[in-house]
Amino acid sequence: MKIKSITSRWILTTLAVIVIILLIVNIVFAISIQVYYYNYAEQSLASCATTNAHLMQTTSTNMSKNMNNEIRSLIENFSNSEKMVAMGLDFSGNVAATSGGFLVEGVNNLPDYNEALSSADLYSLYVGHLSNGEHVMTYTKIVTVTNNEFSAIRYMVSLEEIDSLIFRIILIIIIVSLIALSFVIISGSFFVNSFVKPVREISTAIREIAAGDMSVRIKKHFNDEVGELCESINYMADELSNSEHLKNEFISSVSHELRTPLTAIQGWSETIVSVGPDDRETLHRGMRVIAKETERLSDMVEELLDFSRIQNGRFKLIKDKMDLFAELEEAVLIYTDFAMRDEKTLIYEEQDTIPTIFGDKNRIRQVFINVIDNALKYSDPGDTVIVKASVDDKTAKVIIEDNGLGIAKKDLPHVTEKFYKANNTRRGSGIGLAVVEEIIKMHDGKFTIDSIEGKGTLVTIELPLYFGSEEQTIEEFPKD
Repeated sequence: MKIKSITSRWILTTLAVIVIILLIVNIVFAISIQVYYYNYAEQSLASCATTNAHLMQTTSTNMSKNMNNEIRSLIENFSNSEKMVAMGLDFSGNVAATSGGFLVEGVNNLPDYNEALSSADLYSLYVGHLSNGEHVMTYTKIVTVTNNEFSAIRYMVSLEEIDSLIFRIILIIIIVSLIALSFVIISGSFFVNSFVKPVREISTAIREIAAGDMSVRIKKHFNDEVGELCESINYMADELSNSEHLKNEFISSVSHELRTPLTAIQGWSETIVSVGPDDRETLHRGMRVIAKETERLSDMVEELLDFSRIQNGRFKLIKDKMDLFAELEEAVLIYTDFAMRDEKTLIYEEQDTIPTIFGDKNRIRQVFINVIDNALKYSDPGDTVIVKASVDDKTAKVIIEDNGLGIAKKDLPHVTEKFYKANNTRRGSGIGLAVVEEIIKMHDGKFTIDSIEGKGTLVTIELPLYFGSEEQTIEEFPKD
């Protein structure tokens, strides 16, 4: 049978096992109680038979006494007659005398006499019903002393009261078991419902989140593993919502970044076509703008491709011995004219040392270009960007400092996350610093950003110096 719910599975497993265990315990206890009381009755009968057999054996040594009368007297004056009945059986197995003085109905056809005769120990135990339906236990002992009237003595006790007592005890045990089972069902149902309800809420919430509703949150009912799962799913929903927001911002930002150079290229292309080849000044100016914007588009596409390679594990570094500051100087040189054109100052404090690192010079140059570009991008006309470099015993350090817009305290921990833009008023895709941080990590370096909103930003890049003998290598990231 297919189990469709946790409740069904609990009923078919846990509850079923508990019911079976209680049933087995009740059966074993009932049998044990019956055996105990029946054994007690048997021992009582056997004790009386042994005692009276001993008396008859002692009496038989006195030949002057009539054994028939002695045995009859022993039976009729049986001292424990209020609890059991003593009977003398003749040589045909019929009752010849009783302790009560009257014949009990249905006692002449019991099989105990013949069993006692055939037994090696000359006794038999019988548990059964008389012809009147009474439940009895008999203990029949063959008389071994010489007499011509009695062949055996039977001791009989009614089991009606014992059976009634056993029934009451078993009934009490069953009632207790049912009460215990009721508590188990109630507590189990509460537990299952306390688990099933949140699971159903979780299932519903996950479907809604999968359908695109990122506002769904699950109420935490209990401070346990299920509650922790609810918190985790809510956290996941928060992150998905943030990622969705960042993705939308990224698409909007990239679309704007792509549209700007494309608009310039399209505009100048139309202008060049309209003025013809005779207006050489306009032609040269338009071609410079087209070349510049084309290069800008190419850089943006390459940045996006780099990020995609990092995300998909297809990013490669071609590492070799390289002069770190040579790549830094080239990046500074590229942006010096840009800074002057935008009325900003780019200062490079040169170093005489030549620090050698083991890395990919194109990627390291890309790091410097991205960071310097960011510093100039978030600076206003009249601001200054300072590039410093230094070397210690094990590390080469590059610092790019500006006195531009700065980064808000709440945004600072997130600026290296993918798609995150702290300031949407400036151009950029929001993935440049994410790529930079990954490249620095791939070179076993450190990339840190300190900033105060309205005062400026300080970026520190630290890379380990080269002291080994490695040859050129190609590494793929992320590594296994």
